[in-house]
Amino acid sequence: MSKQKRTAIEPTREQNYAEWYQQVIKAADLAENSEVRGCMVIKPWGYAIWENIQRALDERFYESGHRNAYFPIFIPKSFFEKEAEHVEGFAKECAVVTHSRLEDNGEGGLKVAGELTEPLIVRPTSETIIGASFAKWVNSYRDLPLLINQWANIVRWEMRTRLFLRTTEFLWQEGHTVHENYEDAMLETRKMLDVYANFAAEYLALPVIKGEKTDSERFPGAVNTYCIEAMMQDKKALQSGTSHFLGQNFAKASEIKFQNREGEMEYAWTTSWGVSTRLIGALIMAHSDDNGLALPPKIAPSHLAIIPIYRDEEEKKEVLKYCKRITDLFVKDYFEDVRVYTELDDRDLTSSERNWYWIKKGIPLRIEIGPRDIASEAVMVARRDKEPRDKQSVPISELHSFVHKSLREIQDAYYQRALEFRKANTIKIDDKAEFYRFFTPQNQNQPEIHGGFAHSHWCQDPACEEQIKNDLKVTIRCIPFEQEEEEGHCICCGKAAKTRVIFAKSY
Repeated sequence: MSKQKRTAIEPTREQNYAEWYQQVIKAADLAENSEVRGCMVIKPWGYAIWENIQRALDERFYESGHRNAYFPIFIPKSFFEKEAEHVEGFAKECAVVTHSRLEDNGEGGLKVAGELTEPLIVRPTSETIIGASFAKWVNSYRDLPLLINQWANIVRWEMRTRLFLRTTEFLWQEGHTVHENYEDAMLETRKMLDVYANFAAEYLALPVIKGEKTDSERFPGAVNTYCIEAMMQDKKALQSGTSHFLGQNFAKASEIKFQNREGEMEYAWTTSWGVSTRLIGALIMAHSDDNGLALPPKIAPSHLAIIPIYRDEEEKKEVLKYCKRITDLFVKDYFEDVRVYTELDDRDLTSSERNWYWIKKGIPLRIEIGPRDIASEAVMVARRDKEPRDKQSVPISELHSFVHKSLREIQDAYYQRALEFRKANTIKIDDKAEFYRFFTPQNQNQPEIHGGFAHSHWCQDPACEEQIKNDLKVTIRCIPFEQEEEEGHCICCGKAAKTRVIFAKSY
């Protein structure tokens, strides 16, 4: 019997994927559960990833004419009541403020006091409160388009939470725009979805499928919702960004009107779009392995962990002096458009402990430097996308170019690996029995493990969509943009259908 390979993370993905996910977060020191139920504390390494996501997206938003603003976290209940479908969609997730202060209860404790004349909803999304401002800002066609983005926190009451994927409070950006006509608003909606898809591929090394949501999965109050869907290593789908064409629904609810080119008053056309800290969950589940976090270089907080190795104070002095030469090579250095950062790890730990610390944090490259390396004017380099013991001696004269080449290769390797995994686990299914087998767990110890993405016909009847959801806990993730019309039969009822959709279990 062969010996089982030791891993830094236990259990492994194969043994218990859900627990593996939690342990990767813990080992990488990304976040932890808060004392407030359902909320999380994002720790520095995790927050630095979010800051890099913000930085890259902000640049894209700015280049396309959007400007950042900030709106209140509290929204009057009456604002939500103006758009009926919106209210219905978020009602069960809302946290509500009903009082304004605390008072001494006379028994050494506090009591709630100062009941508000109108309850305030803690922001679950901002269409209505932003709409109130837009109604004041937009008067003429000359004020359009209005292109605004907000970075904020969101509160949606959750019963079952999981770090980064589903928490009561989370961080996100939400774009909100106003347009003169249908065509401009629709163009904006699709353009921003492309921004998300390109960002996911280029920075997160995450291949995604672009498509439209079905009516049942559409954002409450929207006319159309478009999304990007990614496959995780347990073959489930993760919605990784959405863009909504709101038509004139919210403009009518918020009275966003403008004088058109003919001098007549009409309602504007609006959009909204967003991504959240859920993207960090996507990074973890798409790329990490049984040794911990694996980060694409373009989104990693740091890129090089320099690990000095010495036996005494005399060696330490020489090795650290040599390490300074290495760090100087990367001062204000850029890998493509990303600043390269180094970490000199001189803690009082063994070199093995320091190596594993950075492996679990997902840093792309580790550089070991000892007396023998100094003598040969070289360093030992290890890549996170290879086995931990796979190291290579690199002359210091070639190190700068070697690092840049390696970072590019690692970035590309993560993307290709994720793309090949998705392709290997996406199949066309036209037989109902085969479809049901595909989504039936084969291992009862791992009930969440299933077949992957099924590309099957659907007749567009919501009853068929609901039947599959009830039977298998499988939903239509999207109607992909990239497909040719193809005659077939609905995977549920057998009626004629021309469109294939992506069915999957999801987060």
